[in-house]
Amino acid sequence: MATTVSTPKPTAGANGDNRGGRRTSGSRNYLGGLAGWIWLAIIIVPIYWIVITSFKEQSEYFRTNPLALPQNPTFAAYQQVIESNIARYFLNSVIVTLGSVVPAVLMSFMAAFAIVRGGGGKFLKAVNGVFLMGLAIPLQATIIPVYLIIIRLELYDTLIALILPSIAFAIPLTVLLLSNFIRDVPNELFESMRLDGSSEWGTMWRLAFPLTRPAIVTVSIYNALQVWNGFLLPLVLTQSPDLRVLPLALWTFQGQYTVNIPAVLAAVVLSTLPILVLYVVGRRQLIAGLTAGFSK
Repeated sequence: MATTVSTPKPTAGANGDNRGGRRTSGSRNYLGGLAGWIWLAIIIVPIYWIVITSFKEQSEYFRTNPLALPQNPTFAAYQQVIESNIARYFLNSVIVTLGSVVPAVLMSFMAAFAIVRGGGGKFLKAVNGVFLMGLAIPLQATIIPVYLIIIRLELYDTLIALILPSIAFAIPLTVLLLSNFIRDVPNELFESMRLDGSSEWGTMWRLAFPLTRPAIVTVSIYNALQVWNGFLLPLVLTQSPDLRVLPLALWTFQGQYTVNIPAVLAAVVLSTLPILVLYVVGRRQLIAGLTAGFSK
C-alpha cells in the first residue's frame, strides 16, 4: 500500500526571510522616510535662506519675504565682502588652520603609535591617561589661564597665539581615535616588518601611517573644521584688524545701529566654500574613517 509523505513548508530563519507565509523582506519604513525628509527640510531651509539672501540688496531684504527669491539678483554683497580685506582674513584662517592641524595630527599619530606599540609601560599608560583627561576640559573653562600664558610668553596679538592652544585642544581626541585604529592593525604585519629589519620608526611611517590614513583624514577634517570656525580664541587673543580670522571678520559688516545682513551672509558663503571643497576632496577617506569597524 502506498503511503504519502508530507513535507513541511520552509520557514524563515534569523536572516529575515518569509515566516508563516508572510512577506517581510519588501516592507518599507514609511515613518523613517518621512522623518528623513523632515530633517532634510530643516537643514536645507537655512542654507537656502543664506544663499538667496546673499544675492539681495539690504533694502530688498527688509521689504520682501525672507524666503522669496531675489527680484533683482546682485553681487553687490559679495563685492563689498571682497573689498573689505577678506583675502587677508582668509589667509589668516588658512595659516591658523594648517599651522594647528598638521602639527597636531603628526604629534598625535606618533603619540598614539608609542602608546599602542610601546609595550604598555606605566609611563605610557600615564601619558594616555593625561590625554583622556584632556577630553574632559572644555575650551571655555581654560580661556583665562590660556590668556595669561600667552601674555607671559609675549605672544598676544599674533597668529602663534591662536595656533598653540588649537594644537593643545586638538591632540587628546586625535590621540584617542588614532590609537584605536592602530590597535586594529594585525600584529603579524608589525612582526613581518621587524623580521625584514625595519626599525620602529620605519614601521611607524611605512606600515602604520598608510594603514591608518582613513582615520588621519577623518581627524584632520574634524580638527580643521573646529579651528576654521573658532571664534573664542581669536576674540580673546588677538586685537589688530589685520590678524582677524574669518569668523571674527564678520564684525566688519556690523555698524553701530544696523547690520548689513546680505554682506554677512555673503561672507558666510565664502567662508564655507573651503570646508566644502575639503569635504568633497576627502569624502571617501572621511566616510571610510567614520565607518571603520562597523563591518567586523
